[in-house]
Amino acid sequence: MQKRFRARGMGLSLSVVEWAPAAPRATCLLLHGFMDAAASFDLVAPQLADAGLRVVAPDLRGFGESDRVTGGGYYHFPDYVADVERFVSDHARGELFVVGHSMGGTIATLFAGAKPERVKKLAILEGVGPLDNPDDTAPLRLRKWLDELEAPPTSPPLTEEDAMRRLIAAHPRVPREVLASRIPLLASRTADGHLLWRYDPLHRTTSPMPFFANVYGAFAARVSAPVLYVTGGALGWRVPDEDARVAMFADATRVDIPDAGHMMHWTAPDTVAQVLIDFFT
Repeated sequence: MQKRFRARGMGLSLSVVEWAPAAPRATCLLLHGFMDAAASFDLVAPQLADAGLRVVAPDLRGFGESDRVTGGGYYHFPDYVADVERFVSDHARGELFVVGHSMGGTIATLFAGAKPERVKKLAILEGVGPLDNPDDTAPLRLRKWLDELEAPPTSPPLTEEDAMRRLIAAHPRVPREVLASRIPLLASRTADGHLLWRYDPLHRTTSPMPFFANVYGAFAARVSAPVLYVTGGALGWRVPDEDARVAMFADATRVDIPDAGHMMHWTAPDTVAQVLIDFFT
């Protein structure tokens, strides 16, 4: 059975979707990707619950129905990790399995590297971080971010057709019927019938802090749990140094799902669920 509840993050409230059997044997935490939301795990999570797991998926801060930052705050990776730590402390029961897709995979790695004793197993769905950055990009990114904050982006109301066009542009290889089913999960409807994306427009600004692959690798090296790295095959989103990043984990196994693409939890949910169940059991 699927239900929603509110949970404490670090200084704000998170909206959480839960799928749970009557007597769960472990907790499975699902962390969604950038511009996604917890509810879009709906094609995978019920199968994990049927396998005996209590599945919980929070909307990360500023996404879905979770609180947005206020008072000049922003969205940094340590903020997401702090929310995960608070949520796990309050709500994880028994062994903890963590699954992260895309940005959620990076968050999961940072959490499991900082608190390795918390995580029993870690599954990453194409989420070993974005492209690496040379050191000299740091001041350039910070300058661009400061300029963008002078005129922050907004999220204007959309028609159903507008929303569909934007999803097609972002995910051209995902079947149209799948994208149409995602719109109610990623957008809310206004009183006059328009749609608003469920994310804080601040997410569309340039992150002021560059991603450094060597720092990510330092966290990966501290992960003590077995790691499953899943790719969407040739159609997925892959960084050039992907193999080197995965190799930083002490105990990592790879699985490729051919032609699934980056949004594999939308395009191949049955396969993703079975791969995760096999790994967790």
